[in-house]
Amino acid sequence: MAADGLISVKSQYQPQETLARLEATISERGLTVFARVDHAAGAAQVGLSLRPTVLVIFGNPKAGTPLMQSVQTAGIDLPLRVLVWQDADGSTWLSYYDVAWIAGHHGAGAEAKAAVARMSTALQAIASQAAEGWPPTK
Repeated sequence: MAADGLISVKSQYQPQETLARLEATISERGLTVFARVDHAAGAAQVGLSLRPTVLVIFGNPKAGTPLMQSVQTAGIDLPLRVLVWQDADGSTWLSYYDVAWIAGHHGAGAEAKAAVARMSTALQAIASQAAEGWPPTK
């Protein structure tokens, strides 16, 4: 994990397949995809180029609310977000902020510890499943 809380997981798939796997994994876990922001498409609209870069915003209020009850400013970092992007060498990555880092950054109290642990475990599993195919998607 980087010092600033950013975690990046290399995907064995191309960006579009990684994105599809990510969204399928999120749905399989009963979470809601609230938005998809296609930064490359936005760049193209203004005549600029950008390698594939898509932000997926997702979550479950039941999971995130305990963190916000502990420290309401955590809401600026919730719902959870995963960025699917392609680097200059053609590798695909999933990047996200570690939930424990988010909680610490906002000064969450001990009452949020269990929720943070559940969210961290789920986010790590989602990224791994989308990037590496393990465990396999249904």
